Amino acid sequence: MKHIAVQEGLTPIVNYLIKSGYRVSEFSTRQKASKDFLDGFDAVVMTGLDDNFMGMQTSNSNRPIIEARGMTPEDVKVAIEQRVQ
Repeated sequence: MKHIAVQEGLTPIVNYLIKSGYRVSEFSTRQKASKDFLDGFDAVVMTGLDDNFMGMQTSNSNRPIIEARGMTPEDVKVAIEQRVQ
């Protein structure tokens, strides 16, 4: 089962992913200071509140970051399925 981190406030996406069989954990922007935050997740879903959220542009993480702004829950699921093997 894929474990997806979803930014707080994206409740429709959280609910849809759970119903689709994903394990979902919500996170707050306060957690961005933890450099080990991404450990254990297959993907991260967030809004574009910060172009360099959690230092993602310099991160060595292989986890896909899904920009959910303007996407439906179904769109997010498709993006996860395309990018997570």
